[in-house]
Amino acid sequence: MSRTDRWLLPEGVEELLPSQARRLETLRRRLLDLYATWGYAQVIPPFIEYLESLLVGSGSDLDLETFKLTDQLTGRLMGVRADMTQQVARIDAHRLQHESPTRLCYLGTVLRTRPGGPGGSRSPLQVGAELYGHAGIESDAEVVALMIETLEACGIRGAHLDLGHVAIFRGLAAAAGLDQAGEAELFEMLQRKARAELEVALAALPAQHASRLLALVDLNGGDDVLDAARERLAGAGAGIDAALASLAGVADVLRRERPDLVLHFDLAELRGYRYHTGVVFAALVPGHGEAVARGGRYDDVGSVFGRARPATGFSADLRTLLHLGDAEATAQPDSGIFAPADADPALCARIRELRSAGERVVRALPGQAGAAAEMGCDRQLLMQGGAWEVRDIRGK
Repeated sequence: MSRTDRWLLPEGVEELLPSQARRLETLRRRLLDLYATWGYAQVIPPFIEYLESLLVGSGSDLDLETFKLTDQLTGRLMGVRADMTQQVARIDAHRLQHESPTRLCYLGTVLRTRPGGPGGSRSPLQVGAELYGHAGIESDAEVVALMIETLEACGIRGAHLDLGHVAIFRGLAAAAGLDQAGEAELFEMLQRKARAELEVALAALPAQHASRLLALVDLNGGDDVLDAARERLAGAGAGIDAALASLAGVADVLRRERPDLVLHFDLAELRGYRYHTGVVFAALVPGHGEAVARGGRYDDVGSVFGRARPATGFSADLRTLLHLGDAEATAQPDSGIFAPADADPALCARIRELRSAGERVVRALPGQAGAAAEMGCDRQLLMQGGAWEVRDIRGK
């Protein structure tokens, strides 16, 4: 790297300038306060830990996204976290060990070897919430509702919700006798909804199994999707029936609590299916190609930490939410008090008093360039009548 381009950052790694950082910090505090009102307690997992803990239950995708290095103290392989969900599951299972439902939230930077899409970030600021210890549809619905409120707190309105259930595809693939490679191949085709390729790939299967798997391509849309699924997947087994009933139950709860929410069912929406075990969901915003938040149920992940508790949760990239949200909703106007470069003890006392009251006070430096406006201040301290008084300077 030459001296002229030392300022360049690695591809997919970003920094925030003061105005952006202030908006993001305002949003961070707002979301953590929101989660607290729902009973979600914040945890702060480590940025790096042993690899086998980070990759629990995540399949190969997260393994490829994780930066790895050797611990010089132990010789063991470590990883920089690419996702915080497994870490929070470890905290619930091993450190907290509650019997009652546990609600946890988190917000921190993760690091990935590759971006999620063209022009995407490799260092997202991941925000999320997880609910452990309850297996019912009510906990799934609660997490979905909190995800929607997260978007609204960021100034994002009109999000659509995609609902799916990984047990449907998983059950159909098992019934068809597919091996791991065949299941992975079908999964990739379903994500692209590549009907012609699926028809070729399924040609060797018995007609009943092939038709059910192929039906997943078409089973997306409004409320009629569940009725169509019950008809087209009839006889596939109790597990499929239970999954469809679970989807309908979550939708019913959400409609009671959020009648304004637009629901969309997609039985081929399987992202994270190696990791999730039940209902999966994603929030989409018109004009943005990727889901802005997603989550689902993952009941098995805590077993390797000693406690296999039911679990459901969601996560999002706070930088993406900041970018897509209403800037006015997350902005703070320039406000502050400019104090002169004066050694008067009374001025020092007045500055301490104002700062203790929560005011932003910027003290001038002798000989500096720029006055109050350049320092982002709308008021200044002036000596009047023997006392230091705050005066508004806007419009002057």
